[in-house]
Formats: sequence, C-alpha cells, structure tokens
Amino acid sequence: MLTRIKDLATKLAPRLIEIRRHIHSHPELSGQEYQTAAFVAGVLSSSGLHVQEGVGKTGVIGELQGTSQNDRLLAIRTDMDALPIQEGTNLEYASRADGIMHACGHDVHTTVGLGTAMVLSQVAEELGGKVRFLFQPAEEIAQGASWMVKDGAMENVSALLGVHVFPSIPAGSIGVRYGALTAAADDLEILIMGESGHGARPHEAIDAIWIACQAITALQQAISRTQNPLRPVVLSIGKINGGRAPNIIADKVQLLGTVRSLHPETRAHLPNWIENIVASVCHTYGAKYQVNYRQGVPSVQNDYALTQLLQSAAEEAWSSDRVQVLPEPSLGAEDFSMYLEHVPGSMFRLGVGYKERIINHPLHHPQFEVDESAILTGVVTMAYTAYKYCQQNS
Repeated sequence: MLTRIKDLATKLAPRLIEIRRHIHSHPELSGQEYQTAAFVAGVLSSSGLHVQEGVGKTGVIGELQGTSQNDRLLAIRTDMDALPIQEGTNLEYASRADGIMHACGHDVHTTVGLGTAMVLSQVAEELGGKVRFLFQPAEEIAQGASWMVKDGAMENVSALLGVHVFPSIPAGSIGVRYGALTAAADDLEILIMGESGHGARPHEAIDAIWIACQAITALQQAISRTQNPLRPVVLSIGKINGGRAPNIIADKVQLLGTVRSLHPETRAHLPNWIENIVASVCHTYGAKYQVNYRQGVPSVQNDYALTQLLQSAAEEAWSSDRVQVLPEPSLGAEDFSMYLEHVPGSMFRLGVGYKERIINHPLHHPQFEVDESAILTGVVTMAYTAYKYCQQNS
C-alpha cells in the first residue's frame, strides 16, 4: 500500500503544486474564505467525496466512506485562512490581494489535505475505515475550530491528525512531538486608573502611564522569580493606549497583551497571579485597576499512540533519518487544540525549508517561502498514516 500511495501522490504532484499556487495567489482573511472554500469543495467533489459546505461559517467537510464496516472515523484537519501581511517575495504566483498573504503556510496545509483526499479516494476500497477531511477557516484568529465543532464537525470522530509547516526543518523531512506541541494562548487587558493633572506638577496627580510602566516591569520581573522555570510563562504587552496631551498627566492607561503557557496547572493560576501583582503596584501608588483575563486556546497535547503511529508511518515512508523527534514545543498557539478536547489527536511538523539557503524566513514574515517538494512529503505521510490507522482493528 505504501508503494501505491507514493505512486499516486507522485503522479498528482504537478497538480498539487498548481493547486497550492492558485490558493497562494488568492489568499483570504479569517472568516472570509469564500473562494477558497468553493475551490476546495470543487476538488473534493471531483474526487468522489461527500461534501458539506458552510460548516463553521466558511469551512468545508469532505467525507470518504470506504467499504469497511469499521466504525473508526479518522478526521484530518487543515486550515485555509491567510494573514493581513503585504507579500514581499516577488514570486510569479505571489498574492494578488493587497495586504493579504499566506505567510503561515495554510495554502500548503490545504493542498496537503486535498492531496491526501485525492490519494485515499483511489484506494478507498482497501482503506478499512472512514476518513473525514476538515478544511477549517479562521485559525489565525483562533475561532475557526470552535465554529467547526459547534456545527458538528467532530460527531462520531475517533481520532484526529493535523499538519503545520516548519521552515526550520528542510523539505523532505518531518518533525513529530510527543506531548506538548504548542502553548496555550490567553488574552490580557489591564486598565490602570489614576488622576489627571498638569505635567509640571506630577505630585498633584496619579500618573497612570508611570504606574502602568511599573506594573509591566513588576510582571516581567516576577515571572523569573515566582514561576517555575521548567514550566515556561511568556507575558507580552503588545499595545498601550493612554494619555491626552504631552503636558497632561494621563488618568487612564489600557494595556493589551498575550499570555503563553504549556502546563494546564500553570495556566489555571495565572489570572490571580497577574491580578495580585497589578493590585500591589496600584495600591502602592494610589491607582485603581481592572484586570480582564480571557482564556483563548489551550495547549496542543499530542496523543502518544497517534504520534507513535505517525512516526512509524513516516519512517517507513522516508527512513528514520528524515524524521525528527522534536525536543522542544513551540510557544506559538494552534486552535487544533480545541478538537483535542473531544478526541485524541496528533499534529506533525512538515519541513518546508530550502536546504541550500542560509536563511529560511520564519512564519508570518512577508518573505516567507516554502520548498514545494514538501507537499509530496506531507501527502504521503498523512495518507499512509491514515491508512495504517484505519487498518487497526479493521
């Protein structure tokens, strides 16, 4: 079966590169993936899959039934949305949409999902199980997975596989990770309320900007002294709003940031920890405060058995020297984790770096590029892993 999958994927490879370039040239932002979804649905339908559109607003589901009576239903999730970034690659197939770019590789993810569906549709009678393909919108705003789940995308699903490109791994190789793959990502808003006054007489006012600076410094210092260094926490304030004029003491400052963590126990106590520090600073200097902590997506925790299956399938397909077991997680976030609240799953890293280049630009960079030979690697790895999963207890 591995030989058949490789042969089918190799024959499809030129078409898959065309598909990827089409999607790359026509990127759409989160929740606006109308043309991408229509294109995906068309490819799935032409491959004989049962297709549902409008799942999770702009998401698409393609279902491959197979002929087995096995009730095991494997889902394969890929995401479709692009980023609000002006592309700077000068590629022939660069984005035609001003200020929008597939700078996170979702065009590759979608293509790998389509390629896997196209390959498995040709071996459906021997699959031994059912496969559901989830083409998800709005990953970049961490909402699409919840939309898909709400619309029933995970009904009857037994397990889940996913893929994410990784420019620091060369094309032709993949990375697997046991346990934590990505961090939980939460949103933080801190409001500091002081009292306005003349810039020449700060002692008569309560300076919200200065107190906000003290709060930021206190939070950063406290991380290194009060948080377990083996359980990392990253708190970044990315936006500050406050002040009326250069000669007026600000009476109100808004701080907006993100909080990343890997361990559920650590994450659970962060809201109170942050509030206690902000309260202490504000009490010292006479200000009032409000802390609004919103939980976003949890950490992606890869299932051990599925990750082992992925690693085994990839090593059979490509040899062990092209499969890396990643020693560290990423503190980036992925709403793939929302599905894992329902079923076990595993996401692997698809190497897309050019071997001959000194610099492969990172994700979310305006000059991010991928070595398109990685698409074949991704399709074969995903399709063969899916086959091996369906064969279990079939």
